[in-house]
Amino acid sequence: MDRKERYEENMRRKVLVVDDEDVNRQLLGYILSREYDVIYAENGKQALALIRDNKRKLSMVMLDLLMPEMDGFSVMEIMRQDDDLKNIPVIVLTSEKDAELKSLELGAADFITKPYDMPEIILARAKRIIELSEDKLIIMATERDDLTKLYTRKFFFEYAAQLDQYYPEWDMDAVVFDIDHFHLVNELYGRSFGDTVLKKISEVLMDVLLSADGYACRYESDKFFMYCTHIDDYETIYYQMRQAVDDLSESSRVHIRMGIYPNVDKELNLEQRFDRARLTCNSIRNNYAQSIAYYDMKVHEGDLFAERLIHDFPEALERGDLKVFYQPKYGITAEQPVLASAEALVRWQHPEMGLIAPGRFIPMFEQNGLIQKVDHFVWNEVARQIRKWNGKYGIKFPVSVNVSRIDIYDPHLESTLLGILAENGLQPQDLMLEVTESAYASDTDQLIDVVQSLREKGFRIEMDDFGSGYSSLNMLTMLPIDVLKLDMQFIKKMHKDEKSQRLVQLVMDIAEFLSVPVVAEGAEEEAQYQLLKNMGCSLIQGYYFSKPLPVEEFEKLLETIRE
Repeated sequence: MDRKERYEENMRRKVLVVDDEDVNRQLLGYILSREYDVIYAENGKQALALIRDNKRKLSMVMLDLLMPEMDGFSVMEIMRQDDDLKNIPVIVLTSEKDAELKSLELGAADFITKPYDMPEIILARAKRIIELSEDKLIIMATERDDLTKLYTRKFFFEYAAQLDQYYPEWDMDAVVFDIDHFHLVNELYGRSFGDTVLKKISEVLMDVLLSADGYACRYESDKFFMYCTHIDDYETIYYQMRQAVDDLSESSRVHIRMGIYPNVDKELNLEQRFDRARLTCNSIRNNYAQSIAYYDMKVHEGDLFAERLIHDFPEALERGDLKVFYQPKYGITAEQPVLASAEALVRWQHPEMGLIAPGRFIPMFEQNGLIQKVDHFVWNEVARQIRKWNGKYGIKFPVSVNVSRIDIYDPHLESTLLGILAENGLQPQDLMLEVTESAYASDTDQLIDVVQSLREKGFRIEMDDFGSGYSSLNMLTMLPIDVLKLDMQFIKKMHKDEKSQRLVQLVMDIAEFLSVPVVAEGAEEEAQYQLLKNMGCSLIQGYYFSKPLPVEEFEKLLETIRE
């Protein structure tokens, strides 16, 4: 026998024929031996022994029902209850129609009726059942995650879609479970411990699905999805999961998060439903005070709005949708208020959503780094505008611009600002730089070095929103600043609340001690204006004098200076 023949011999499937009549065994063996290796048993006990001995090699059992010692029904019952044997296909040999229902209930794959007078049909049926069984085993091997025994993501979505198809009236929940910093769990406690954590989570999910219709999968290494009929009490499920993991080790600390999209909108596809659950889960990442979050439509709409703005921002810059408004600052130390300077404030004139206030996009851009592009745009626009006003009115009108925290740590900040000034024929004192108080609270030494260098170049530095952060009085004495801008929250309440009024007075006294002028933001009423003037405030910026104005309207105020 050559190598090819040996290979083909080893690849032949093995079939067990079980029948108490020798002639029937021999006849079936003759038919099947053309394609398969055939072994024989003459009763149920012999059959079970051979099945167990050949469970890794056996492709099919041809099983008679009526036999001495142990009948075919008993064999199938035992096979069905044994995890090692239940997937071996059985073709029942019978001539009794009444036996077919019970055989099917016990797992029979097909029937062949006696007498065996159609060999080709018997072979064809045997081949089809073996192929179906092997296909099933391949599917079973790929549809389950090896570690957790939950579905893999592909089969999970297939079966979840079937639930929607066959039970469209059911209220369903999409749930995402995630483990914070799972890679650290593996590194600190070992991969074996990490695997045990994943298995414990999967066991809890399988227990949940015993009472709630649905499916679960291991979506990624440390992330699980569950699609199930609506559950009111997820807190109990979380407690069970938490307890199961905590019981593994007293020293380990594993934080599990749950994001729940309850009563899903079935107009969305499954991926979109789980996107919502996943975003909800991610919203509490690293928040160890909260472990369960429920999807909120308003939050989602806010996320969509934020994504839309991020997407539209580059085009907005190119198209000129960002506009610089100017809010005047009035000096109030003299008998009559005098227009002294202004603050540049950016607005977004969106072609579809209209005018977007900075409070809706500036905080978001500060988080994702786009604020630097906004700042550079404003600096350039303001410098060009100051140059135009100089030519038009013969004055250089100083304007304050914001410098964000990310700008402070840009090694090219100083050269960028000086380049903008040089391009427009301006001096550093024409562009005042506002840095928020919160920026001073982190990496103070580096910020002081940067700010001090800017001051040495001639820039004036304003600490913005003073009183809203955590600056200590000791730190205030160390900071290189030229102006204090008092946070508007103090101003709003000062004429109605004695404590706020005394705090404002305290800031005024500190500023006087430091020889630093104070700008009060947010003054809107006459009473506020009079109090601030009596306290010795230098400048006021607020709706009492004017709201932020577009260039055309602000220039009407500049006309009064020229006159």
